[in-house]
Amino acid sequence: MVGLKKTATLITVLGLCLSVSCVGFAGHRKHKEKTSKQTEVTVVKTEAKVDVTQADKNVAEQNKDKELVASQHQEDAAQAPINTPPVVEKLPYILVDENMSNLQLSDANTPIYDKFTVTERRANGLNTYMPDLLPYRNGKIAYLTFDDGPDGKNTLGVLDVLKNEGIKGTFYVVGYQCPNYPETLKRIFNEGHAIGNHSYSHNYNLLYPYVDNFMEELSKTEKIIKDIIGVRPLIVRAPGGTYGMFTSAYYPALKAAGYVEHDWNVCIDDAVGGHPTAADFVQKVREQTASGISSAIVLMHCGYAKEETVKALPEIIQLLRDRGYSFGVMTPMTPQAW
Repeated sequence: MVGLKKTATLITVLGLCLSVSCVGFAGHRKHKEKTSKQTEVTVVKTEAKVDVTQADKNVAEQNKDKELVASQHQEDAAQAPINTPPVVEKLPYILVDENMSNLQLSDANTPIYDKFTVTERRANGLNTYMPDLLPYRNGKIAYLTFDDGPDGKNTLGVLDVLKNEGIKGTFYVVGYQCPNYPETLKRIFNEGHAIGNHSYSHNYNLLYPYVDNFMEELSKTEKIIKDIIGVRPLIVRAPGGTYGMFTSAYYPALKAAGYVEHDWNVCIDDAVGGHPTAADFVQKVREQTASGISSAIVLMHCGYAKEETVKALPEIIQLLRDRGYSFGVMTPMTPQAW
């Protein structure tokens, strides 16, 4: 009886243990399953987080690429040329056209030049004939003209005065002098003054009465001028003037070559002997403009030993201003002196 009770007790204990063991196993299993699910959730969350992080990186990279492209477009736009009409710089002179048909102007302040010499025009079959032009007449105009340059002293002095006064003048240059003072010739041209042809030699014995010699010297001088400044003048002044020098053959020859010659009607006599002074020159202008001539072509010189001319020039300018004159440059339209 006692043995049966022990056996029963043992079985009961074993049953309890088995029950506890089963319960523990079930709990362990549930815990494991719960842990596994938590792990899965964590993995899913982690993977989702990784996916979101990668997506953010992708968006950031895309935005960065867009910013780089936009920046590059801005740089390209800044560097790209703007489609605006080109600025055409206005030349300080008028260039005669190939037919010499644009010379009838209403401006006494702008020099006129030709990009062709007469020889080049003839070689290319271009017109060389100077057309008939109406003289420019609009108020009282004084034309300050200076012969026998360029040189390295007095021409520069004259240019300085004209620059200070804000006036343009006309310089009739001698051919043999130009290669000696090319920078002076360039300055005359660059500062907007007119340049005229005053022969090559300035030798009366060679120039008169031989029209062919005269025309040959003009041709020689205009080539020298063009070689230095790139254009040639159409205006001419005969050394000593035309009176008593020209025969009837000179004028048709000049017109056929596209030249216009001008003398003067006011002379300061700075080329005569006797050592005249600046005051003498001013007085000459005062006397010779007293009648109020509308077109005053003033003859002066700017070469060797013409310091008194330079000295007189500011007072001459002021005198002419006080008498109501404006100032112009010589062109083919300038009225003749007589």
